[in-house]
Formats: sequence, structure tokens, C-alpha cells
Amino acid sequence: MNVNDLIVQGAESLMFLDYFATGHLDLSIAESFIEGVTKGCKLAGCALVGGETSEMPGMYPPGHYDTNGTAFGAVLKDEMLPKLQEMSEGDVIIGLKSDGIHSNGFSLVRKIIESTEFKYTDKAPFNPDLTIGEAVLVPTRIYVKQLLPSVKQKLILGLSHITGGGLVENLPRTLPKELTAKIDMSLWEIPEIFKWLGKIGGVPHKDILKTLNLGIGMVAIVKKENVDKVISNLTKEGERVVVIGELIKREDNMAGCIVENYENIY
Repeated sequence: MNVNDLIVQGAESLMFLDYFATGHLDLSIAESFIEGVTKGCKLAGCALVGGETSEMPGMYPPGHYDTNGTAFGAVLKDEMLPKLQEMSEGDVIIGLKSDGIHSNGFSLVRKIIESTEFKYTDKAPFNPDLTIGEAVLVPTRIYVKQLLPSVKQKLILGLSHITGGGLVENLPRTLPKELTAKIDMSLWEIPEIFKWLGKIGGVPHKDILKTLNLGIGMVAIVKKENVDKVISNLTKEGERVVVIGELIKREDNMAGCIVENYENIY
């Protein structure tokens, strides 16, 4: 999450610090945590330079632990994103696909699953190779190394990490006030996990739109003439990419992001 939030500012990740706190240190859990952090740092191309492990009896119930992390990155001031003054009507919105729920919307996800007879240990109806628990805990995809070539070539005007709030709340933060992002949901296939959650939870489409990423974990805004090059850069790095919309002139009372063809996503 941290390093994705750095790249959207045009910053290259340099260092990461972790923190792990628990009532009683279970070495197997702590080692698994550090292993995951290390893997994430390698994916992002940054160094794990230190951290803190804190054992505090009485502060945490048995089996519970608390973690957080801090990432450091660097970018020249005149190369920071977004380039608001360079954005204009007709610029293209490219979506980078997510690996799953990522790290947001879990209050809704837990509520949905707890309202059914399903257990986290049950086989996922939408993917029998995983349990429901395994499917909802697929890690957040790290997009840093894949995006850096296009960022350094100055092909990208803005990036938006699709976290809590979904496309409709995250994309407007990347845009100048005179422009709106118009998204067409018929342009990509919504992953089955989101369809399943929406159906069994009876979640209104507009609510799930502003909570989960629905298959798009990162968005890039580029000029039309740079679309092919950016897509080429990303696909070379193994990204699954799709054009999902464009920027339009923002009229009075228009939202910063409007979504079309969402009525039949599940």
C-alpha cells in the first residue's frame, strides 16, 4: 500500500521500516510477517532498513498482533505527479488490473460473509482452488517497478491507487477541478469475487462502486499519443492493462468521476 501511494506521486521507493507489536511473541508468526515484508520490498525495489518488534503483555489478546509500515521515496519537485496543468479533455484513462480485494473494504467484506452461512474455511464458490479466506486475503498488487519506466519517460500525467472509496472516490483526487473521469465498466471483466460478494450481500451497485476496486487496482492518465507506449511498457512488465475511459469537461454539479454500464456487473 505504502509504495503504491509513493509511485502515484512520481516517487521511486527507496526504504521501508516495519513495526510488529504483540502481547506474546510467536516466532513463527513474526518470521512469516518479516518474510512477507521482505518479499514486498523486493517487488517494490526498496530496502528494508529497520523496524521495531514490540512485546507488550496485557495490551493484546492471545493470538493478536498489530503491524504498520513506513515507506520513503524520492522524486524531483518538478517531476511530481499529478501534472494537473497538462491534463485536458480527451486524455485517456488506463486501468491496471488488481489481484483481488487488496487491502480495503474489509468492513463490508466481513459483514457480507458473516451474514451468510459461509465460513472462511469453505471452498470459494467463485474459485474452488482457494478457500474464501485465502481468496479475500490475496495481497495487494505492487505496481512500482512496472510503472517506473513510463514515469521516468514522462509519459504519465497522473496515477491513482484504487483503495478504499473505489474508482469514484480515488480518481477525482488526481484531476483538476475542471475535468471529470468518465469510466465505462463494460470495458473490463469484473472478477468473480466481486460479483459473488455483491450478489450474496445484496449490495447496491453504487455502494460497492465506492467501496471495492472491482478489478482495477491502479489507474494511469495519459495523452492519446502516449497510450500505446505506456501499454507496451506495462505489458512487458507483466501487467494486465485495459483502457477504461477518458477525461471530459466537468459541467456544473457533475461528479469528479462518473461510471457508465455498472447496472449489470452482477
